Amino acid sequence: MPILIDDVIGAVVYTLLGGVLGLLLLLLAVLVVPRILYALSPKIDEEKEIARGNMAVAHYYGAIVQGVLIGFALIIAAAIISGIHGW
Repeated sequence: MPILIDDVIGAVVYTLLGGVLGLLLLLLAVLVVPRILYALSPKIDEEKEIARGNMAVAHYYGAIVQGVLIGFALIIAAAIISGIHGW
């Protein structure tokens, strides 16, 4: 029975550490991705265009950021699941 408790405690620790690390990486991505987009499109000021009501830029910008965040979330979820299963 003590082995089972150790396994559960280990799984909880891995899950919490993975969640905290994932949250930090996601916050870092939220800060870095817009800078990368600005560097890739230097002639377009996305914030100014969105403020002017340019929906095409808003949808483009939103889709790129959304895709990156979903990708990071999938990687973080895989890391947490592998930690729980001890791989």
